[in-house]
Amino acid sequence: MGRIWAVAKNTIRQALRMKVAAIFIVLLLVLLPVMGLTATGDGTLMGRLQTFLSYGLSLTSLLLCLLTIIVASYTITSDIENRVIYMVATKPIRRHQFILGKLLGVVLLDIGLLILFAGGIYATVKLLPRFQDASEAEIAQVNSEFFTARASLVPPVLDVTEEVIALYQEKEDQLKQVYSSLTQAEILNELTIRKRLEKRAAAVGQGVLWEFENVKPLGADESLYVRFKYDVAETPADNQVYGRWQIGDLRQMREGTEIKTYIASEDRKDPLRTFREIEIPASVVADDGYLAVGYINPPLNRTVVLFPLEDGLEVLYRADSFTANYVRATLVILCRLIFLAVLGVLAASFLSFPVAILFCLVVFSIGSVSGFILEAIDLMDANIGMIYEYTIEMVVHMLPRFDKFNPTKFLVPGRLLSWSFLGSIVVSMVCVKAFLLLILSLIIFSFRELAKIIV
Repeated sequence: MGRIWAVAKNTIRQALRMKVAAIFIVLLLVLLPVMGLTATGDGTLMGRLQTFLSYGLSLTSLLLCLLTIIVASYTITSDIENRVIYMVATKPIRRHQFILGKLLGVVLLDIGLLILFAGGIYATVKLLPRFQDASEAEIAQVNSEFFTARASLVPPVLDVTEEVIALYQEKEDQLKQVYSSLTQAEILNELTIRKRLEKRAAAVGQGVLWEFENVKPLGADESLYVRFKYDVAETPADNQVYGRWQIGDLRQMREGTEIKTYIASEDRKDPLRTFREIEIPASVVADDGYLAVGYINPPLNRTVVLFPLEDGLEVLYRADSFTANYVRATLVILCRLIFLAVLGVLAASFLSFPVAILFCLVVFSIGSVSGFILEAIDLMDANIGMIYEYTIEMVVHMLPRFDKFNPTKFLVPGRLLSWSFLGSIVVSMVCVKAFLLLILSLIIFSFRELAKIIV
């Protein structure tokens, strides 16, 4: 272990002497404070905090990823090209110790820089509200929607398979005429969407009920938030929708038993196609974690009220603190850096520095837009898509999906990034994919010819 540690220390010193490393570090030291002072967002305190956190953490992640690729590739290829490896190889240091030492040095450098800059972003975010002329309402909104880690419960996907098949069999000829350009599978998909939307629609005088299990707020004195968005069949003149909401253990009303758990009831008027939140006490949750959310469409609306399938309604409650959530988000970035460090070491074990950098950047770019690539393949023609399905799509699935594991998607809206989600990233990105790449790099480097004997 002492030999690996010696190589790691030498790698850190070598990296800190690199001009590109100094440039990246200076950029972050200059840009992060400037962004903290100039980020405005939508002009509110919430918008300013969300904008700074999103851009600051994304910029830190991007520059550290590029720095990791460069350092991991350069530190090995430069030792080989400058013949420094000859002196190392003649010492009692095995090749696997050399590779592991280089990797350890890059990872330790990443950890130090990540702690420095992520800590700076955290301090700026926590201190920024003190220097803003914000109202008490804005401060309350920031504390409840930003400086938090709210778990999200969305309604389960409705199984309407039997209804869709029955409808298709009943009106097959008519449906084929209406959807003449679609295949049978596409027609069934359209019918499925329509059926699910029908079950999330409330005619005048009728209602919609959502039921949730395992709701676990931190305490009965906490708050729950029902976040919803209206849509309608016919747009009213004032773009406003009325609604009567009942939230709690509605089984008590349905079964006609004595009401022991508090049920929140509220009549309200909200703008159309705009996200709104209803705050209610967590005491409405039953002892077994059951929660029901009911909406009744009053006659004042005179139209059918719809709740979009993707984001029509969700229940939010505080499940952890902002600090703990931020720590987990930082660890997600660290997992990304570890993978890229291993990737850079692998590329440098058999490629020259320019080619190794190009190889790593291609992998990093694909991982950063993997979601877009997969969606594009799904939209392709069936025959062409099949070709990409067994070529490009397989490669994309083998690589880490950096866009899917973007921590700002959780921190900016104040959503919980759970330990289980972090654990899945660690297992997939580090314990499996990075570990396999490390084994491959050790095998390749052990057989690499470092020098030729000339007689």
